[in-house]
Amino acid sequence: MAINLQKGQRIEIGLKHITVGLGWDPAETGQDFDLDASACLLNDAKKVPTENFFVFYNNPKSPDESCYSTGDDRTGGNSADGDDEQLIVDLTKVDPRVTSIVFAASIYEAEARKQNFGQVQNSYIRICDTDTGEEICKYELCEDFSIETAIEFGRLYLHNGNWKFEATGIGHPNGLQGIVNKYC
Repeated sequence: MAINLQKGQRIEIGLKHITVGLGWDPAETGQDFDLDASACLLNDAKKVPTENFFVFYNNPKSPDESCYSTGDDRTGGNSADGDDEQLIVDLTKVDPRVTSIVFAASIYEAEARKQNFGQVQNSYIRICDTDTGEEICKYELCEDFSIETAIEFGRLYLHNGNWKFEATGIGHPNGLQGIVNKYC
């Protein structure tokens, strides 16, 4: 049975192959919302070792092939039947320099479209066993991110040789660029 996490809660993953699913429902504003999932594979200094360790729509796979995106949902229309976007992680392939992986979503062209996460409902991140499809844990964002255009949903991190997941829910007002500025 899956565990529903609250912000700040942590869980040991205990798996080698995981699927990180992100989902959301855009508000009825008459405009399209294009949210993009990303992953930052970080070293001990909390920076990507090289820019290729930042996985997003223009770089869909990490150089160690441990993390890749399954594709870009440009409308947010998939979550009625499942995740809007997914990142697949093979923890057996993670580069030894990488000690954590941050998962985020950002609104494409948020400033031009005057959009923010306050206009997005039912946002979540979930971790599933890739091999069985079983959901391990889920974190649903319940805060009002009315000025934020990017959200760090959660992070995997290495602790005493084991991978754990933490529900973070950290907002950024500068979209994808804010994530890049923080980790690259």
